[in-house]
Amino acid sequence: MKKSIVPERYRHYYDNLHYSPAIDTGSFVFLSGVTAARPNEQIPLDPVEQFHKAFDKMASYLAEAGLGFENIVELTSFHVDLKKHIDAFCAVKDEYIKEPYPAWSAIGVSEFIPANALVEMRVVAVR
Repeated sequence: MKKSIVPERYRHYYDNLHYSPAIDTGSFVFLSGVTAARPNEQIPLDPVEQFHKAFDKMASYLAEAGLGFENIVELTSFHVDLKKHIDAFCAVKDEYIKEPYPAWSAIGVSEFIPANALVEMRVVAVR
């Protein structure tokens, strides 16, 4: 049985775009791509600030499922200008995700739907 996880602040994703920010299967929670985008806010142009906002948003999705960063078993990150920002991204990531580290793939892409987004992250977390 699966259950949608929709933090109230991000309800428009479910209502308007017809997707769940996260799906809980009981054993695993799957997060849709997480960016720094927020309703009625601009995405910060500063990469470090933007990466923090993306991880903070991820934290809200995980918390809504009763989980934390320690539950992440797989992280896939998609990056605009991957090589330019990877060191900053890794430094921010390491503030949130601790040992034992999850499996991780970093993939370079050309763009995202939210204007100015530099990263989008998909996550699989385990209960």
